[in-house]
Amino acid sequence: MQVSRRQLLRAATLCSASTQLLLRSAAPTSPFVEIPAEKSGIRWVHNNALSDSRELPETMGPGVAFLDFDNDGWMDIFLVNSGEADFYKPPKPLRNALYKNNRDGTFTDVTEHAGVSGGKSFGMGVAVGDYDNDGFPDMFVTAYGRSTLYHNNGDGTFSDVTEKAALVFPNWATSAVWVDYNNDGLLDLFVCSFVRYTKDSIRCGDNKLGRAYFCIPRVFLPSASLMFRNNGDGTFTEVGKGTDIGKSLGKGLGVVATDVNNDGKMDLFVANDTVQNFLFMNRGGGKWEEIALAAEVGFSDNGQARSGMGVDAVDLDGQGREDLFVANVDQEMYALYKNRGDETFTNVSHQNDIAKSTRYLSGWGLKFFDYDNDGFLDLMLANGHPDDMIDLYSPQVRYKEPLVLFHNDGKRLIDVSEAAGGEVFHKPYPARGLAIGDYDNDGRLDVMIGNNGSAPVLLHNNAGEGNHWVGFRLVGKTCNRDAIGARFTWSINGVKRTKLKNSGGSYLSSHDIREVIGIGTSAKLDWLEIQWPAPSKRRDRITDIPTDRYVTITEGGTVA
Repeated sequence: MQVSRRQLLRAATLCSASTQLLLRSAAPTSPFVEIPAEKSGIRWVHNNALSDSRELPETMGPGVAFLDFDNDGWMDIFLVNSGEADFYKPPKPLRNALYKNNRDGTFTDVTEHAGVSGGKSFGMGVAVGDYDNDGFPDMFVTAYGRSTLYHNNGDGTFSDVTEKAALVFPNWATSAVWVDYNNDGLLDLFVCSFVRYTKDSIRCGDNKLGRAYFCIPRVFLPSASLMFRNNGDGTFTEVGKGTDIGKSLGKGLGVVATDVNNDGKMDLFVANDTVQNFLFMNRGGGKWEEIALAAEVGFSDNGQARSGMGVDAVDLDGQGREDLFVANVDQEMYALYKNRGDETFTNVSHQNDIAKSTRYLSGWGLKFFDYDNDGFLDLMLANGHPDDMIDLYSPQVRYKEPLVLFHNDGKRLIDVSEAAGGEVFHKPYPARGLAIGDYDNDGRLDVMIGNNGSAPVLLHNNAGEGNHWVGFRLVGKTCNRDAIGARFTWSINGVKRTKLKNSGGSYLSSHDIREVIGIGTSAKLDWLEIQWPAPSKRRDRITDIPTDRYVTITEGGTVA
């Protein structure tokens, strides 16, 4: 049997990682199990319009989302499809998919009734957020072509309000994120702009097989991403022009909104493909400063621009500062940046298992979350090479690649993918988007993977049985209703921990808006304190939080 180089690279840590995983949890063989379409009812399949000319947008999607669109307390699922484009006319209409959660592990397709079929543009991703603070999540669906703002009408349907909202623009939009950058209590919208591309763009010639292939984005011109201010009347104004956001030409694919320097203003980390990443620091008053080079997150350690795709932000070591993560293409390795506390970062990928486990992978969707509820944030990566013919001329890199799971032992991230057992981490996927959400409300976060030109994959979380958890949804009153930017602090047996409610992260995807705190074998939290974002800045301290269930906490301290 031929052993892959990736397996050999992991061999040094697998034995100890496997032992730790088994000892720490009484979970089944695999922490995650793929739920087949016959059981879930999710029968939709992504169409990537794969053409002989290999147009670049064909290899980029799709994004996925967990959202509770009907506010019944159960996570529903939205899946983005491609559609019409200047290079593609589908033989039959294509559509997105909205699946309603039936509360029994199955889902029902309600796309047509909800009015979110799309299909008139080549869809990319989705950003979910309640931009009008009416209590119902809205969706911004990005595309090569016309992106779409869907307003949630609160009755199970959505309305396309793109023109009314003044969100029509020509850019090829990829990831987007809702964030209240100016602290006025309304969610604004940041949109990643990718390369300048049309059906008449330059051709890259033939690959080693004499066939057209997906061009490396290096050959295309960059463009500026967009920041839209929420005017509070259902309309938006683009305010990036004249700031560092408008001046910084990039090839944006992933974005996360977080507070890098703990000043109460949300910053933006943007992953760029083949040019430097951007770190936009929010200086207040509508001013942004791009500092990625000085912060040491713009390039690789040897000063090379990498192919940044998926991103996330997390306080991994519990020091109260947001660290950053970015996934790249094969040979470049992914990067975990530790926040030094002075607006600079240190790459600690080699101190963890990140660097050696990702050398031959290409990463897209990803997310930090505590999959086994032991109190430490872990990491899952969705991978797949952008070139669908790479298998034919590369001895080490594959188009379909396995998911990767890193377990946090409290000191470092350990690659436990091989030790996890089951089929999930041994089966290759053409993965792109990744979203996390607890679709069965058992307190263990599940995962949805969007696969390029294939069916999505729903992963049920079986890990951490016996560990306790606290789940809650924050509802802002003075601040934005989604409470993006809130900081919550809690104590377990006298040990204090904190977490910032970021927005975005991953690639083209949106996550369950609720928060789940794993508390391991502890019976309960000592207390929970929430510092609500501006303009509120209120602090609510709550005791007697029930465990192993979800509660709603409203600004002011009301628990329901």
